[in-house]
Amino acid sequence: MIAALAGGPQRHSELVRRIAGVSQKMLSQTLRTLERDGLLTRTVTASVPARVDYALTPLGHDLFPMMVAIKTWAETHMDRVFRARAQFDAR
Repeated sequence: MIAALAGGPQRHSELVRRIAGVSQKMLSQTLRTLERDGLLTRTVTASVPARVDYALTPLGHDLFPMMVAIKTWAETHMDRVFRARAQFDAR
């Protein structure tokens, strides 16, 4: 979710398309939690139908580089993790 919003504000429907396999319910719950935690803002624009945009807050933008670093680490080391799991399971 943080990564999906890193490029700028997104509408709920745009997030559904960008995040593969997420249900409407789970997306709404996650967005609500991230808003509560101060990582994103929810802006409602009065129109028919109402427009709702989500955007990262400065705190959310601060978190994003650390998430990228963890993703990079995981991609770099997954082979080692899989080998360790196989060795563990073989015992």
